[in-house]
Amino acid sequence: MVIRRRALAGLLAGVVAATLAMPTPAQAANGTIGERETVCASDLFVRTQPVGAWMGTLYQGQTFLVEGPRSGGYVYGFAYGHINRRGWVQDGWFC
Repeated sequence: MVIRRRALAGLLAGVVAATLAMPTPAQAANGTIGERETVCASDLFVRTQPVGAWMGTLYQGQTFLVEGPRSGGYVYGFAYGHINRRGWVQDGWFC
């Protein structure tokens, strides 16, 4: 009985250690109005309006000034980098 408990405790400790050692994915978040946010997604389309025509693409690590308003899961603002234009991006992809 004692051996089984020790074996179970050892197994459980190993599972916990392995779980804690695993890398966690980056957590994306909604943009905060008035903040210049960093893009967490690998790419993020900048559009003329929510679900509108494509104007350009922001890539991970580039920035977007969230100006608002929000509409249908999109947020309006200024896309820095090679785009340098105001437009709409899908909200929820900022670090």
